[in-house]
Formats: sequence, structure tokens, C-alpha cells
Amino acid sequence: MSVNERQVKHITPKSEDFSRWYQEIIQKAELADYAPMKGMMVIRPYGFAVWENIQHHLDRRIKATGHVNAYFPLFIPESFLQKEAEHVEGFSPEVAWVTAGGKEDLEERLAVRPTSEAIIGPMYAKWIRSWRDLPLLINQWANIVRWEKVTRPFLRTTEFLWQEGHTCHETAEEAEEETLRVLAMYREFVETELAIPVLSGRKTLREKFAGAQMTYALEALMSDGKALQMGTSHNLGQHFSKAFDIKFEDRRQKLQYVWQTSWGMTTRLVGALVMVHGDDAGLRFPPRVAPVQAVIVPISVGDWKTSVLPAARAAADALRAAGIRVLCDAREEATPGWKFAEHEMRGVPLRVEIGPRDVQAGQAVIVRRDTRAKEKAAFEALPVRVASLLDEVQKRLYAEADSFLAANIREARSFEEFREILEKDRGFIRGGWCGEGACEDTIKNATMATIRVIPLDETEPVSGGLCLACGREAKGRPYFARAY
Repeated sequence: MSVNERQVKHITPKSEDFSRWYQEIIQKAELADYAPMKGMMVIRPYGFAVWENIQHHLDRRIKATGHVNAYFPLFIPESFLQKEAEHVEGFSPEVAWVTAGGKEDLEERLAVRPTSEAIIGPMYAKWIRSWRDLPLLINQWANIVRWEKVTRPFLRTTEFLWQEGHTCHETAEEAEEETLRVLAMYREFVETELAIPVLSGRKTLREKFAGAQMTYALEALMSDGKALQMGTSHNLGQHFSKAFDIKFEDRRQKLQYVWQTSWGMTTRLVGALVMVHGDDAGLRFPPRVAPVQAVIVPISVGDWKTSVLPAARAAADALRAAGIRVLCDAREEATPGWKFAEHEMRGVPLRVEIGPRDVQAGQAVIVRRDTRAKEKAAFEALPVRVASLLDEVQKRLYAEADSFLAANIREARSFEEFREILEKDRGFIRGGWCGEGACEDTIKNATMATIRVIPLDETEPVSGGLCLACGREAKGRPYFARAY
């Protein structure tokens, strides 16, 4: 493909059309493309490199907490899915079915997994016999299919990638500890690696995972003022263990049902990176997950191949040896200015420019993607300085997102004030709620805003304050928002 065909083009400003801005960045930065099948996407190499970095950092944390990886089948017999009524009811509209194999109809339909509890449960029933087999801590990296009506690349697609943990425990207390431990792990991961601040808490009964006893979640605020669920951790209680007969002999030699959890994060995180950190010039990747952390651009003037290119390649080698993901962009068919614009649009955290005068002076020019600030550094100091600047960029992106979150959490004391904030400012709104599902529905139907999380440190009842919907005494002050 020629340079002209891949020319970096104008991106619609975020303030003008956020949805269009997002779609353009996804395609122009070559993160993903639309597949021929409706609602599906192809994750391109640059986008998949982001997901691989996310996997690396998250998988390391999962294993550090004692979990191990396994893999379970993509297909689930219909009879397995039917064993837990609430679960199958919750996923029924989204399930894709396989009815034939080759030219023969199947005796039993197979669901393409919308989630894996129903295929993992029967296996755990085979493997667990005694309390000595517990806790069972397994995670899998897999693909999931949910027949979504409205799709958007990375945020909501018919097929997506994720990790899903499934654990079994001796007691209810241990299962709850696991659920909250994973939630805390997720939060630390998102804030440390993705530079995205989040709110954490529990979901309402209407918003919890189908079949769960309790669901906990992380919610982030996108730069258009809408919320995005970043990850969930579910305390399943004994619902699935009773449905799939997962029993163990306890320490008193009595048969008991195990207590279970499940939890997951998806490729939705890539979309969150775009919407939280991107600007009108394109992506701004946090260095920890950026596919390329620093790009070296040799300035192609004069006899640059003999005077500049060797120095640029030597600098790239030095950065690579220091553990930095670096690219030396020595393409002849593209001008330095075009390369600057392309790598800026693709969100590379640092650009290192080396021209003939820089070679003579024994230095390079470093340009930050987040602030566009420039500075000079001697060749021998590049590895140390680049590493330091990458840390600064990571911290600044988080601080910027954290300030945006703090500035967009508002209090509403009445339903009228609540609606006014939603229409004018968006963001998260804390307001009183009596705890009744009917009032939750009233607010949702009237404003399209839902309860995103109920803070973990909030005890009930909360003294003072009235329910936004019915005016009765509030039992909590959850965070509301419109969401993706």
C-alpha cells in the first residue's frame, strides 16, 4: 500500500462528533477493521499488540495470586445451559446456536459460549471430591460470542476476547474474600497500567450478573461524560454448584456444595484507552501498554543514509537493550513530517528525532506525545532519559484522567437537579436511592441513566437524603450515569 493510500487524514474533533471521532481513530490508527459479518471486528496487529500488553500485565497479576490458566470448550450443550434458570434467562437473547455439524443435524443444540459457567461447572463436579481440592483457582483466556443488536468496535461486538476466572471455595467467607480480592487486583491493574482511574462498588440486584449472588464492578468515565464498565467480579454463592452438583467432603466428612466466584475483563479495555486518553490528533497510549513506546525518526536530508541512519539505528539498539519497545522508522517513501503525524495519531508516547546537526552534536531531540514538549539528550544518555520520560508520561496521563473524573462527579438532591446535570454536564451523579427496584427503573426509563455502582464503604441505611424517584428516605447514595 502506497503512502498516499495510507495518508494520515484529518480526524473529526471530539467535541464535534465523539462517536465519529472514535470510529475514525480505530480505523486510521489501524487498531481494528469491520469484518464482513455484521457486528464483528478484525483486530489488526497494532490493536492486538495493545491487547497482548494488557494480557501480559494482567496475566502476571492473576498468576501471582495463585491462579492457573486452563482452557474449556467453545460449545456448550443446551441441557447444560438450561440447568441454571436465572443464568439462561439472562443470556437467552444473546446466545448463538449451532444446530448442524457438516450435513447432519445435531441431536442437541450447542450454544456458542456467552460465558463459561455452564461448561466449567460439570468439569469441576468431576474434579472436586474433598476439601483438600479447594480452593480451585482457574482462569482462561478465550473468545466469547453474544448476539448484540447494537455494536461498536471494542466496546460491544458480537465476538470479543476476554479472560474469565472461575474459582471454588470451602466457605461463603472465602468466596467473598476472593471476589473482593480480584476486584482490588483489577482496580490496581487498570489504574497502574492503563492510567485510568475508576470507581468500584457493587451492582444492584437488577444489574448483577445472571445467576450471581452479588456482582462487584469497576466503572470509568470516558471523555464524553459517559461511563464504561471496565471489569466485574461475581460472588456466585452456591447457585451454580447446586445446579451442577459440585460437592466436596468437608473436614467433618460431610458433603457440602462449594462456594464459587467468576470474574472477567475484555478487549473493551482497548476502547477505554482510546476514549479516556485520545485527543483531536489521535491516540495517546500510556507507555506501559503502548505497542511502541518510542519511535526514532531519522531526518532524511542530504546523505542521511550514511550520516544519520547509522546513528538512528544505534540509538534504537541502545533503547531496545534497555527494555524499551522502540521502532526506527527509516522508510524512504515518507517524509519526516508525515511520519511525525502518523506516529502522533497512533499514540506513540515519545518521538526521538535525529538529523545531521544532531549527529554532529552527539544528541537527539525527544518529543512527548502527551504535552508535545521537546528536549535534547545526548546519545549516551538516551536510554536513561527515555525511560524516565516514559514514567512521567504514564503518571501525567493518569493525573489528567483523575482530575477529569473528580471534576465530573456531582451531587443531585432532587430528580429535577439530576436531569439537569445529565443534560448539561453528564459524568457521574451521586443521588439518594431508597433501594427499591421500581425506583431504579423509574430513573432509568426517564433519563437512560443507571446505577453504575454502590460504593463499598457505604453502610445502609444512610441517614439523611431522599430517594430521587419516590422522595422516601434514601438507603444509599450510589453513582448514576449514562453508559456504553
